[in-house]
Amino acid sequence: MTTPSVTLNDGNTIPQFGLGVFLMPADQTKQHVLTALELGYRHIDTAAIYRNEQAVGAAIAESGIARDELFITTKLWNSRQTDAEAAIAESLQKLGLDHVDLYLIHWPTPQYDTYLQAWHSLQKIRADGLARSIGVSNFHEQHLRRVIAESDVVPAVNQIEVHPSLAQYELVGINDSLGIATEAWSPLGRTADLDHPVIVQIADRIGRTPAQVILRWHVQRGLIVFPKASSRERLQRNADVFDFELSADDMLAIDALDAGHRVGPDPETMNVH
Repeated sequence: MTTPSVTLNDGNTIPQFGLGVFLMPADQTKQHVLTALELGYRHIDTAAIYRNEQAVGAAIAESGIARDELFITTKLWNSRQTDAEAAIAESLQKLGLDHVDLYLIHWPTPQYDTYLQAWHSLQKIRADGLARSIGVSNFHEQHLRRVIAESDVVPAVNQIEVHPSLAQYELVGINDSLGIATEAWSPLGRTADLDHPVIVQIADRIGRTPAQVILRWHVQRGLIVFPKASSRERLQRNADVFDFELSADDMLAIDALDAGHRVGPDPETMNVH
């Protein structure tokens, strides 16, 4: 499995494709991650709130893969924004690692207004070698511009919800203009996206699955994706998106499916601690 890499604004590189473990039960996560690693996956995206960091770490240890071949992301949960240094220590202990490759602020939680404090802590975490790159998740333009203006450090990544029914052209464009790489969470969106006649028609015509068509749409936009999958077959199929291209017309047809429909919360009102 050969996966292209994206170069971040700090000079580090990240595999453009990986495995997400959101809502993956801890007692199943280890085997799913091990299977993905056996298939050639090298990028794993987890978070403290997923409560499966320990299982991810167990899979990494059992895999025997050299640490420098892996790209591991975890995230700072909302209630720990004023306690980020202790939070990363806990995550690293669970993962069994001395550093992560990417550490993200999970949500801006504007009601609490502590994300700027968290961002300053992440800079220290990076300086201390506990994270090679730092970034944010679910940040809108005003949140991004504030952390940049008040710290002079541009996040390497903004991980946001993106799929055909929520294409996020404007926010992706803002990320691009600021030199921030965009990661797409929930890249396959709703079942309605996979079943949409436009997606199904393209998939049937080119001999691919609807999921492969959607993931290829992300890849051709330059986005970083890490869909969740549990079966070996789906893990393999999801990753098989680098040996074909969608035509310009196909890309435009998928672009036109944008309806502003979210799967997850709106970052403007998401304030759960």
